[in-house]
Amino acid sequence: MFRFDVFRAYTVKEIKAGIKELLAGKYADLLPQDANARILIKPNLNSNMNALTGNTTDLRLVAAVIEFLKEKGFRDITIGEGTNSGFYRNRISVISRLRMDRLAAYYGINCKDLNSSSPSYIDFENGVKAGVAKECLDADFLINMPKLKTHFENGMSVCLKNMMGCLVGQENKKKTHNALAENILHINDKVKPHLHIVDAIFSMEGLGPTRGIPIRTGTVFVGTDPYLVDLMCAKFASFDYRKVRTLAVAEEKGLLNREHFRFAESFRFERIFDFRPPKAGPLAAFIHSPKRQRHFLAVRNTPLFNYICSTKAGGRLLYLTGLRQDVFIEDEMECEGLSLDTDKCNRCGRCSWYCPLGLELPDALPGQEKRVNACLYCLYCLCVCPEDAIRFHGRLGFMEEQMRQYGDIIRRMA
Repeated sequence: MFRFDVFRAYTVKEIKAGIKELLAGKYADLLPQDANARILIKPNLNSNMNALTGNTTDLRLVAAVIEFLKEKGFRDITIGEGTNSGFYRNRISVISRLRMDRLAAYYGINCKDLNSSSPSYIDFENGVKAGVAKECLDADFLINMPKLKTHFENGMSVCLKNMMGCLVGQENKKKTHNALAENILHINDKVKPHLHIVDAIFSMEGLGPTRGIPIRTGTVFVGTDPYLVDLMCAKFASFDYRKVRTLAVAEEKGLLNREHFRFAESFRFERIFDFRPPKAGPLAAFIHSPKRQRHFLAVRNTPLFNYICSTKAGGRLLYLTGLRQDVFIEDEMECEGLSLDTDKCNRCGRCSWYCPLGLELPDALPGQEKRVNACLYCLYCLCVCPEDAIRFHGRLGFMEEQMRQYGDIIRRMA
């Protein structure tokens, strides 16, 4: 019998209420009996783009899960992610930039960069061995929390694809691309989350996972079978599952079977969306074809090519040609605080909908003073304010480019 549920949510209160209802009800029997059980939460922190862009897991959803677990008395909780290898290679902490470490500190739990973990080796295609973070294999209860988004190589990125973040460092992640879909399934064969919670509050369509367009879908998926959840996400997005490489290969291997399709066909969503597909540029589409990608990888993994990629000029060229999705901006954000322009504020309350900690906004924002007690400085409130009434004090750094690209889109959707 499949376990799959979906609930609609936009505000932090709706997110936390939905999570509590499901985890305390239909999924309560899955929770460990021991309060000292090792619980690992695996979000999707693909880049330093926050959740409102459709790229990474929403802090509000992670906070909802943490609050529920702590209310149940669990003491050994860790957020763990081995983020995109390009950021890792450039020594940029996505965990820190997205304020996931501050969220963990606020709740008194652990936060671990899985790129620095001890590896346990699993089999990949053609006799290759790849190192998976031991924390992912040793957890007594593993919660997979991916973001729903299109993906120019895999078609779509949800539960199955999110397990790539369990690999330790660039040297192991790059091995996946020798046979992307097959190796992702190898990871899922060894790393088996007990629960999948998909963030489709803000999703991404188009040229994901980084250069797509955010879309406000206001939905959270919960389930136990990653093949079913990914299939249901494809249906929700009106996306042909056969164009999701992991699902296509899973069907060939019998991992996605008649029972999955029967369930998907009978399920009725309250609303479905029509995601734009991830159409890459001609050069990227040519090179990343499964038939040619391994030849490109042979070149990409040479010392000379890696050196070129590490230079600003080389990185910019890769970005312009579409061969690289991310821009690795070195400038950190330096936030001295936030304040409220009371003359502009119309008390719409949107800032309070988006605060992961549920702070009483805008009242918690001071006038002339700059510091806000307990604030993560995730800037969700700043991003969604329709009147530009929230003032940022300090230097935006990498966030400046993000605000330039997505600021207007996010405010319209929020």
